[in-house]
Amino acid sequence: MDDKVTTSLTRRLAKGLGSWRQVLQWLRSVPIADAVDRRNAPMLQLISFLLAALPTGAWCYRAFLVDIPWRSGEFANMALSLSVSFISAMSFVLVRKGRFKVASYALLCVFAATIIPAYLISGFGAQRFEQPVLAIWMAIAALVVGRAALWTMFFSIAAAFALGIGVDIGKQGSAAELAGDAAFSTAMFLMISVVLDRTSVALRESLQEAKARGDALVVSNQRLTEEMAERERTFTQLVQAQKMEAVGRLASGVAHDFGNVLAVASGYVHIGLHSGNEAKMQESLMGVDLAVKRATLLNRRLLSLVRQEEGAEEWFDPGEALKALLPMIRQLMGAGVKVEVAVDEGLPAVLFDRLQFDLMILNVAANADHAMPDGGEFFLRAYMDDNRLVLGLADSGEGMEGEVLAQAFDPFFTTKPRGEGSGLGLSVVRDLVERAGGSVNAESRLGIGTTIFIRFPDYLMEPSQA
Repeated sequence: MDDKVTTSLTRRLAKGLGSWRQVLQWLRSVPIADAVDRRNAPMLQLISFLLAALPTGAWCYRAFLVDIPWRSGEFANMALSLSVSFISAMSFVLVRKGRFKVASYALLCVFAATIIPAYLISGFGAQRFEQPVLAIWMAIAALVVGRAALWTMFFSIAAAFALGIGVDIGKQGSAAELAGDAAFSTAMFLMISVVLDRTSVALRESLQEAKARGDALVVSNQRLTEEMAERERTFTQLVQAQKMEAVGRLASGVAHDFGNVLAVASGYVHIGLHSGNEAKMQESLMGVDLAVKRATLLNRRLLSLVRQEEGAEEWFDPGEALKALLPMIRQLMGAGVKVEVAVDEGLPAVLFDRLQFDLMILNVAANADHAMPDGGEFFLRAYMDDNRLVLGLADSGEGMEGEVLAQAFDPFFTTKPRGEGSGLGLSVVRDLVERAGGSVNAESRLGIGTTIFIRFPDYLMEPSQA
């Protein structure tokens, strides 16, 4: 039973809090631009509502539910009080319409216009129990309007107290006790005015500082947004420039390579057309075939760069594949380059695209040929290392420095003169090997040569021999 009561009370409390939040949200939803006024709007609406409802209810109770004769001046007090309630109701409506300043000044003007006549009519003693309400008016003046309104209200109250005491002395002949009460009340309202003055000043200064910081943050945020947008535009322009440079280098290198291929093919065709025996014709056709294969190699480089397509894998013997490429590699190399192939026994078959395998070997061979313009040695070896198939392709060329070696596998990177070479050879090798799950790296020393190591993952090797 206790649990049920506790649960019921909790639900009622939660429901009440929810209803209060809805009321507070409704009081805040007013079309007021100024931040300070918008913060004060809920308080002013509550005060306006209470000043409109409570005195009206109290006078209705006095008029209709209490059987007490009306005293002198009570009708005048009721008229003044109900006028204040009417203006308060109008003030509430004005705040809801966004007229915050007008509503504030209307309340204060009514107060100033009614307090002194009220004390002149009924005196200080008759108004004693309504004095706490005066603190509400002073709070409105201080927090809503400002310091000038606060001290105007205080002096109006002090003047009303003095005039009310004068009325009481005129009625009673002597009002020493009431005069002491008036002095004490005036001192209390002076203290309230001082506190409200300092509180309202501190509050407004804090709000102004917060607003200034907010404005500064808005400016900083706007400046940061503009800087970020400018940086984004600069970055986009830089990327576009890099793209254009890469395309230019690629086009220049491809044009140079294809130009060389066409020149070689044209030379062999010219020789064949003017040859008078079958042997010369056969040699010319072999030269044309070599030029076509080099053009095919270049074309495969480009296609491998722009298309990330899976190859047609098949099982084949890597050692036999290297030996089959030997004639083409020898034709690809210069006349002064010696080519050798060494294949360890018992190598497992490998699952790979055969055309891509040939492309990788020919790309490395083409790079090695460029590194040995005056001749040298190109050595190909296939062996097992830690249960992985390794291809070692070594040349005795010029070698590379550390900085050049670090960029050797980057697309478009080449050490050849501008317009010669596309810079795609080793990048294509790396992409093909890494796409299959393998790895590739290079070792090089200036004046000694370069070795490219291609390692295939164990899952691409034939299970029965891996």
